[in-house]
Amino acid sequence: MLGTALDFPLLALVMVAALVAGFVTGFAGFGTGLVASGLWLQALPAALVPPLVVLTSVAAQIVGLIMVRTVFDWSHAAPYLIGGVIGVPLGIAALAGASPFVLKTSIGAFLIAYASYQLIQRRKRLIGKWGGRTADGMVGIGGGFLGGFAGLSAPLPLMWLQLRGGESDAQRATYQPFNAVVLTLASLGMAISGQITLGLLWIAFLCLPATLLGAWIGARAYVGVSAQTFQRVVLSLLLVSGCILIGQALVS
Repeated sequence: MLGTALDFPLLALVMVAALVAGFVTGFAGFGTGLVASGLWLQALPAALVPPLVVLTSVAAQIVGLIMVRTVFDWSHAAPYLIGGVIGVPLGIAALAGASPFVLKTSIGAFLIAYASYQLIQRRKRLIGKWGGRTADGMVGIGGGFLGGFAGLSAPLPLMWLQLRGGESDAQRATYQPFNAVVLTLASLGMAISGQITLGLLWIAFLCLPATLLGAWIGARAYVGVSAQTFQRVVLSLLLVSGCILIGQALVS
């Protein structure tokens, strides 16, 4: 199997990436692909990295879901979840006809502009309940689309929830279940398309303990930080995400 064919330095690199990515996801509720992709691409065939990111992301999300279970509000999360279910197949279909360069650069530029603006402004501008559940559902469709197209289910609903305002725990109790649902659907789509092989499952199995341990440590660290620190960390991750997308588009 592919997992047993890796020599020790490469296997160690894969495990370290899984641990750190799990920590980031446990802390922020998203970010497995941001952290792990670059390192895994150095050790694994490129075709294996996206499905491995999805599988380990789902595992890390389980830890986060346990953490937010007491503040989860179905009525609040429902529009996002329903929209995400609609958006995922649209994103998968777009892979066949859309220009990856245009989509990646436009999404990346938007993330960089939004995160930079939010990081430097001194007074946050909130929209409250503007648009209601209809707007929440449209954001869910957009997040599902990006999840199906590029594995980026988190940024759009996360930004929208920050604009809505409210406690960090309540925001996380909405976008983390959303991420889990979208990533699970994406993994099913990859399995149906044949991207998830026995060799990949073996590597995912090897990564699982490190991913879960990292997610647990990250979730514990999240409990001890202030809301302001958490918001800045999340915005920084969005900024990095935008830079990575543009970098991928330019080198592809």
